[in-house]
Amino acid sequence: MRKFSSRLLYLSLFTVVLWSCGGSGGGNNGGGGTDDDGMGNIPDPGAATLVFPENNSECTEGTIIDEDRSTITFQWNDAQNTDSYAITVTNLDTGISFTTFSDISQADITVDRGTPYSWRVLSRAMGTNATAESTTFQFFNEGPGISNYAPFPATVISPARGANLSGTEVDLEWSGSDVDGDIVDYEVFMDTNADPTGNSLGVTAETTLSNVSVNSGTTYYWMVRTRDSAGNTSNSEVFQFRIL
Repeated sequence: MRKFSSRLLYLSLFTVVLWSCGGSGGGNNGGGGTDDDGMGNIPDPGAATLVFPENNSECTEGTIIDEDRSTITFQWNDAQNTDSYAITVTNLDTGISFTTFSDISQADITVDRGTPYSWRVLSRAMGTNATAESTTFQFFNEGPGISNYAPFPATVISPARGANLSGTEVDLEWSGSDVDGDIVDYEVFMDTNADPTGNSLGVTAETTLSNVSVNSGTTYYWMVRTRDSAGNTSNSEVFQFRIL
């Protein structure tokens, strides 16, 4: 009986030691990777902070493949609770986007030279459908023989794409940028047709156009053409809003 009790005590102590060494686990991972919160809940990933290529810059780094293409190492800071990243790069001349994936906070991506791009990063985590999107940066990839770059396409601020508004007037607002810093003016187009370039609202050096007349029950399409001192131009995307 005494021998049986001793064995039982030994097994109990052995179990306690194993449990103590195992710990309770859990806790957030500061960079890539996720853990649950100890209750089986997977925390949402955080948004990445973009590093390179810098916003509104000329990218002169990278490996030149040929006259038309080069490979750039895109970099961003680690995002909280994140296992992988989706990097979307958009050719601002053509509007064509492509996406590549990475498990670390950088990716080598081949792009056209002498071409403007925008890029953003989507953070993802295993065990959850939640994602987090970074801000969007834009840059010019350096090209041969270019002494003055065209402006970046204007970014619309208001009305936002797909906005529903009321009233008889609307204020249009956008932002513009240029590597050379020589933007001269903007021409604003707006129409009820999906291609608004047939109806110019005029040219302005400002980034707002106020008190534009609109009609109720109508969908409007608008875009901005940016011009620099060398005569280079760029067109924004076409945005739409509806007056209720």
